[in-house]
Amino acid sequence: MSLDSIQREEMPVDILIIGGGAAGLSCAIQIKKSIDKHNEAVASGSATGTPIEEPMIVVLEKGTEVGAHSLSGAVMNPVAIQELIPDYLEKGFPVNCDVKTESFYYLTEKGSLKSPIIPPPFHNKGNHIVSLSEMNRWMAQQAEAMGINIFAGFTAVEVLIEEGKVVGARTGDRGVNKNGEPKENFEPGMLIKAKVTIFADGTRSPLLKTVAEKLGLRDGRNPEVFELGVKEIIQLPKGSLPAGHVTHTLGFPLSKTIGGTFIYSLKDDQIVVGICLYLDSVDPMLDAHRELQKLKTHPLLQKMLKGGQVIAYGGKTLPAGGWYSMSKLYTHGMMACGDTVSMVDVKKLKGIHLAMKAGMLAGETAVEALIANDFSESFLKKYNDRVEASYIKSELWKTRNFHQALSKGIFASAPSLMLQELTGGWTFGDPKKIKHKDFEETKTIAETWGKPDVPENKLPEADGKLFFDKLSSVYLTGTMHDEDSPCHLLVDNTNICADTCYPKYNSPCNHFCPANVYEMIDDGPKKRLQVNYTNCIHCQSCDIKCPFDNIDWTLPEAGGGPQYKNV
Repeated sequence: MSLDSIQREEMPVDILIIGGGAAGLSCAIQIKKSIDKHNEAVASGSATGTPIEEPMIVVLEKGTEVGAHSLSGAVMNPVAIQELIPDYLEKGFPVNCDVKTESFYYLTEKGSLKSPIIPPPFHNKGNHIVSLSEMNRWMAQQAEAMGINIFAGFTAVEVLIEEGKVVGARTGDRGVNKNGEPKENFEPGMLIKAKVTIFADGTRSPLLKTVAEKLGLRDGRNPEVFELGVKEIIQLPKGSLPAGHVTHTLGFPLSKTIGGTFIYSLKDDQIVVGICLYLDSVDPMLDAHRELQKLKTHPLLQKMLKGGQVIAYGGKTLPAGGWYSMSKLYTHGMMACGDTVSMVDVKKLKGIHLAMKAGMLAGETAVEALIANDFSESFLKKYNDRVEASYIKSELWKTRNFHQALSKGIFASAPSLMLQELTGGWTFGDPKKIKHKDFEETKTIAETWGKPDVPENKLPEADGKLFFDKLSSVYLTGTMHDEDSPCHLLVDNTNICADTCYPKYNSPCNHFCPANVYEMIDDGPKKRLQVNYTNCIHCQSCDIKCPFDNIDWTLPEAGGGPQYKNV
């Protein structure tokens, strides 16, 4: 049986939201609130028109449950949740603790210099420290209680476009073996036809990437650029640290890569330790997992983490290009919000409240479109206008040139960054172009290290408590994929991997992937790339950083991937 010949069920809906994260769930909740407000106004006679009865609002989430694929720092500005659900604390919103104290250090290999002041981007007092996976599960409960349909374990794999208009999405088939053939438990995906489709499916959305190429949504924009972040949660002995302290550091262990760390103390004597690295690094040996392990060898961290046991691990990419890298936010039949369109304040490492606010604005616009029965590009432009008038624009505008400056190096960029701080984001050459994609910046081993086996690139010895090898860390994510399913990591030309990439670059995918997916193994006279796709934690760094742009991250069968609980 050919999958192309299958007759697929068609499901009509009013609004389809792709992605059950902070942006998508905020959008869904706002849609229901706006519909209720409209219906009450019509019933009271304060507004004309007809009520919207039994609206079909569908949220698709590719994880086994909402929150399973959600990962962030996460220190959250509460401004959006306060607006969306004013009594969120009374309803049990899962705040771990609030930020009470802060510190900032520059680290050398053995020493540290504590800043007497906290740099403005790192002011966090009053913000919530949360687990994004726990938060999104809570938001899903609120949405379902309002009558919103959340389909977890369903992946949108193809956008439906008719005559240049987005009209919905196709969900992925289930029960296909690794050869692409139906198994006994085969279930075909369905065609979900929507009046308006909202993309809220996170960083490096394969769906929006396709739509943008077909409909020109990225014309005139800077290329997207990304950071890769990994984090651990560490259980400490009782009474080790007070909850609510936030530490950021620069310097060690990084030498050839721009990045920084975040350290948050939680309740119940737990601590989050994480590191973010720019993916436009020149370093072919870039390895966020290794750098995180090295960070923990520093005396400052050793003191903090004494007696600790790592209990959770995760990794993801985040968009870093800011305002000038945002794609067009709308076209006929669709809108996009959150990380999907680079709505992250990379200077502050804040994106949750921006994603939520964008989802809310998209939701308001979608309801107005339903009332007017107008889903045209010109009508949905209202969403873009709302974003421009909101704090999304005002915050991202201040950091519009931040990545472009900092990618030149911490000290080389200092004059430009200080100027941006004084002028609200302006610097010489504004708008500053990003002239490269991340993978294009990678240099050879000879240019960067001379040889691959230098001491700086050695992983600290694993002890199964505070230090882990990469595969053991992946175990802590709970990642699962059906081993008899098609590989979703498509390598275009494996000859490049063995003949060119390995000798010149030492196979960067073997290093930057935080989940040990890629390995160069001996296969006769030369190496061969082995893809351990069941390890994949869906960070998508391989789609971004392969120096030959040779890997395409596609959507796997629904339910596969990490099973985050408390990160």
